[in-house]
Amino acid sequence: MSSPIIEAREVGYAYRRAAPVLTDVSIEITQGRGVALVGESGAGKTTLLRLLLGLATPTTGRILFDGDTLALGDRRRMRSFRRDVQTVFQDPYSSLDPRQSVARIVSEPLRSLGLLRDLPRPGRRAAAGERVAAALRAVGLPEDAAGRYPHEFSGGQRQRVAIARAIVSEPRVLLADEPVSALDVSTRVRIVDLLAELRETRGLTVVMVSHDLAVVAALCPQVAVLERGRVVEQGETAAVLGSPRHAYTRRLVRSVPRLPRPPA
Repeated sequence: MSSPIIEAREVGYAYRRAAPVLTDVSIEITQGRGVALVGESGAGKTTLLRLLLGLATPTTGRILFDGDTLALGDRRRMRSFRRDVQTVFQDPYSSLDPRQSVARIVSEPLRSLGLLRDLPRPGRRAAAGERVAAALRAVGLPEDAAGRYPHEFSGGQRQRVAIARAIVSEPRVLLADEPVSALDVSTRVRIVDLLAELRETRGLTVVMVSHDLAVVAALCPQVAVLERGRVVEQGETAAVLGSPRHAYTRRLVRSVPRLPRPPA
């Protein structure tokens, strides 16, 4: 079995002068294995995602990246981490700067991570344009989208722009915080299909926070269930959701809306 890319090892976290949000959380994320973090609001899912993103330091325990403790003060190490681990946020309307063109938005990681700085200055613009065009093609958007602005696109297309921005640096891991919850049902299916395709074609590891168990089952082979900041059950998604052992997981599964049976 391959070593984890990212690992949370006995992680705890508490905001200042508040009760712990996470307690003794341990999960492993390995290459190409999609993992979902599920639970009710307030379970600690988004806080755990922030720790996995290196946006905060655990109060106790460690976050490891390629086997080494993730040290937020190590600028060289964090630059490598930022290239390999990218994110997609929940709301495609607020996560894109309306003042910037799609080309500028998608190419932002190339600039902030200095991925093209080894090229001669005259060639950087052309190289960035090629990378942006390739990312747009990968998410099913035409190349001429690069010259347009976010308000010209639908919600699903904006989320595709956000995904293009996340993959332009060719990361190994994509961390997604409720990436389809702001979309309508048909658009949601298409974005889930896109993420599944990127996982297969690029070997991309997808870690997703979601309350939608149908999305989880479609996209993530593994799942970790959080209740009040603790992992109460984790493992293969089919097993955990199909035959849940913990009472909390059973309650989550029972809460999934089901269509009424049609009349005979």
